Amino acid sequence: MKILILSFYYEPDFSACSFRSSALVKCLSKKLPQQGHLEVITTMPNRYKSLRNPAMSFEETGNVKIHRIALPDVEIKFVDQALAFIKYWLGVKKIIKNQKYDLIFVTSGRFLSAFLGAIISKNTKTRYYLDVRDILSDGVSDILKNRIIKFFLIPVIKSAEKYSVLAATHLNLVSPGFNQSFNLYKGETTFFTNGIDDTFLENNFEKVGKTPSNKPKIITYAGNIGEGQGLEKIIPEAAKRLKGKYVFNIIGDGGTKHKLKKKIADLQDGDVNLINPMNRDILIKYYKESDFLFLHLNNYEAFKKVLPSKIFEYAATRKPIIAGVDGYARNFLEENLKDVLIFEPTNVEEFIRVLENYKPHPILREEFIQRFNREVIFDDMTDSILKLISSKQ
Repeated sequence: MKILILSFYYEPDFSACSFRSSALVKCLSKKLPQQGHLEVITTMPNRYKSLRNPAMSFEETGNVKIHRIALPDVEIKFVDQALAFIKYWLGVKKIIKNQKYDLIFVTSGRFLSAFLGAIISKNTKTRYYLDVRDILSDGVSDILKNRIIKFFLIPVIKSAEKYSVLAATHLNLVSPGFNQSFNLYKGETTFFTNGIDDTFLENNFEKVGKTPSNKPKIITYAGNIGEGQGLEKIIPEAAKRLKGKYVFNIIGDGGTKHKLKKKIADLQDGDVNLINPMNRDILIKYYKESDFLFLHLNNYEAFKKVLPSKIFEYAATRKPIIAGVDGYARNFLEENLKDVLIFEPTNVEEFIRVLENYKPHPILREEFIQRFNREVIFDDMTDSILKLISSKQ
């Protein structure tokens, strides 16, 4: 048994996609039959220019081979990302030449990975398990401002998405909010979401001592700083209004960090620390010292379908969470984490009102943490992957 796994990001790269892919490979590796092998094709760490962990271009451990394709340095621009993906595509094509696989698995940290998996599946007549983490056409439709480019580009992207999904033997949607976008697919669909990694289950995030009443409380955001988060629409103004009461730690990097920096500079007020991405062992220390953890999605239609992986990470800390989300993410929080403070995305007034009305109370999330333990979720997901191969026999 031989499984090909395509994931644009993979550990030690630092992203939700890399953590998901790496955890799944570990789980699959344990469950493979004796002669089973996994072949992972990914890229050299490239998610953030400010955090490039060293990695080998090839490594083999037990029944897992990992190939990492080096990419040119790219800016966070659509054209540059497309060029980087072409380099990845060509690298994959070279590695898989004359190889035979029992299954192709793709997690779409970049949806073009799904298109690549579909083409390989069609050409080799190999079963295809697609794990959908995003919907590219939705994001481009909301974010791209040039109407002419959008007019020509969106139909092409939608056609590629349709081809990718219909080629799949099995479809997994990381967010059940995506379901309405894939009603053309008639095959088996599952909803194995993101979950909580052992790293967060094994740590105690209780802050040593309470923040003195005369000291500002710490609000921490950790993650991507891009159009999807829209931090420049909420953080600078909120920090200005809350100066002296709250300090914001914004940890991360991304395509709109420059906008956030400029807005903070323009207002010339507020306590905001912009901190580069960091490895998890250091990040955990920041979480421990925080009074609140902050989550925000931009007020675009595309983000009403997503379920941010950050929810699960934050929840494991048992810290108060304040989230500016709408759509499926809001519904999920209201049903599963009733102690989360929720406000309308980009609404500074509501954010401040919800924050200042908060009254500290015991935070009990044991049921949520057990239910969304990533090891438990991936144990079931792994079974569904192996079942797909055995059903072929």
